[in-house]
Amino acid sequence: MANPWKLDAAGQEWFNKADKIARDVIGPMAADTDEKGVFPRKAIDAMKKDGLLALVSDKKVGGHGQGLRAGAALCERYARECPSTAMIMKMHHCGTAVLESFGNDALRKQVTKDGALTTLAFSEYASRSHFWLPQSTAAKTPKGFKLNAAKQLITSAGEADIYVWSSKPAAAEGLSSIFAVPSKSAGLKIPKPYIGMGLRGNASAPITAENVEIAADHLLGEDGKGFDVMMGVVMPWFSLQNCAVSIGCMEGALERAIKHVTATGYAYDKSKISDLPQVRQHVAKMRCKIDMVRGFLLDALDAIEGKREDAMLRVLEAKVIGAETSLEVHDLAMRICGGAAYRKEVGVERFFRDSRAATVMAPVSDALYEFIGKAVCGMPVF
Repeated sequence: MANPWKLDAAGQEWFNKADKIARDVIGPMAADTDEKGVFPRKAIDAMKKDGLLALVSDKKVGGHGQGLRAGAALCERYARECPSTAMIMKMHHCGTAVLESFGNDALRKQVTKDGALTTLAFSEYASRSHFWLPQSTAAKTPKGFKLNAAKQLITSAGEADIYVWSSKPAAAEGLSSIFAVPSKSAGLKIPKPYIGMGLRGNASAPITAENVEIAADHLLGEDGKGFDVMMGVVMPWFSLQNCAVSIGCMEGALERAIKHVTATGYAYDKSKISDLPQVRQHVAKMRCKIDMVRGFLLDALDAIEGKREDAMLRVLEAKVIGAETSLEVHDLAMRICGGAAYRKEVGVERFFRDSRAATVMAPVSDALYEFIGKAVCGMPVF
């Protein structure tokens, strides 16, 4: 199998395992996952069985020692079949990256030994897309901390085993603190299920916390230093993997659009839709746009791994470049498939709906353009 992601030998082996699960498990159930709005538990269990949930965990705790590059590669592959599943895994890789940087061995081994699924729990009703300013609270107790919160749109809500959770600091100065919150903690509730236009299988529901008690060693990093965790660990993993998911969505839509226009035609002259030059031109535009974003993402990975001066700029750019280009590509997919694009069996409309989430998921595209503009002008970003 080709290796455009430039993975090491072990990384390529894990990619091959993910590819098989994508073809044999994720793809066949993707339409039902979307139609019924159900969490793709069968797919997650297949990944757990094959060890893929421990992809980015350190070998010292039983993981496979792969990094952001492998995480992005696998998320892109999952997204070609089911963007909901890709989003779940993107969040799992983000959560695991935080645990690897700041969690104790017991927490880290829950991922590697027990196959725990992690996710980020940053988004809140009170601060909305400004995720770096949580309004939920943490208070010190004799045994640890007590949390209260009203979170919104938390991927894998009720399905994940560990929430990587943001709140105001418990005692220190600063914008936030980060905690590992076991999903079975008393006081956690999901007030309503997720019923959305797209990404219907990712269980992105609100979570409330009422006097939730967690152990002292579940603080991830220093109290009050949550912003540093968000910017130093979460943002690179979140932004670049989000770009990878956007690429996967675009590839999935292109594949299905090509299948339609090359197989469907006109009875009066036996021609195919793809015989129309304007259709082929739109297909070419889609291919060019996808390849440009893919080239950017590969360069962004090089920038981070090489600790280039422009690495943080690439992190800020990755999500918005993937998200905004994805809108263009999916519009073209709908356009060339015409009225048939609205039929679920063609498959394009599912990707069209799912792709919209990237632009409105925090940090939203407009906020990222502001951050990028400040960075380019030499101004403080935050």
